[in-house]
Amino acid sequence: MEKIKDNKISVILCAYNEEKSIENVIFSLANSNVFDEIIVVNDGSTDNTRKIIESLKEKFDIIDIHFPKNKGKGYAMATGIEKANAEIIVFCDADLSGLKKEHFLQLVEPLLDNRADMVLGQPIVNFSIDYTYNPLKLLTGERALYKKDILPILEKIKTSRFGVETIINLYYKAHKKRVEMVLLSGLKHFIKFEKANRLQAMKQYLQAGHQITFTTVNNYGLISKIVKNKFNKILIEN
Repeated sequence: MEKIKDNKISVILCAYNEEKSIENVIFSLANSNVFDEIIVVNDGSTDNTRKIIESLKEKFDIIDIHFPKNKGKGYAMATGIEKANAEIIVFCDADLSGLKKEHFLQLVEPLLDNRADMVLGQPIVNFSIDYTYNPLKLLTGERALYKKDILPILEKIKTSRFGVETIINLYYKAHKKRVEMVLLSGLKHFIKFEKANRLQAMKQYLQAGHQITFTTVNNYGLISKIVKNKFNKILIEN
């Protein structure tokens, strides 16, 4: 905890139509006493998300940003990064339950101990499930990193929409950054089928898949660099 006191930490919370969960998430962020600033980006929500954020601003010290129209998760995250004043940035999804102070500490401690350049947090409500082979674990919205490391790809992040985690992961991998995964016990991430009807959820999943694929294909330069790094490692080991 002493190391946290010696480092400024910003948390960025991006939300789009999250009226059911955002209040509890903001309460958890504000009451954790981990963050020096809380940046909430409302990405053009059409429900009561903005109203809830503005009401909580009367209770907590929140920096709120509201887009009149949806610009995509990547743009919302990039806007939060530009606004952040701290060296360490934590990203947090707005559709979570069971969020605790311990989860934030798990995300930032590997950075403070110089064990990682980026930390990915996997929400998990049951340790009996083996998440080792979960192909979606790298797309988690819960992550911590240094602002200076992510600034070089800020413009790419702005246009990535749901491909934002993909572009960040590719960039870190291509530049041999240390990435650590932590399991956030008791934390639940609501899936789209729990937030929308079946047709809407399917449409959102297809849209997200398309944006992730588009981001991957359009960053072949990073992928080539990753392949080259692996090839060079094989040559060195042999």
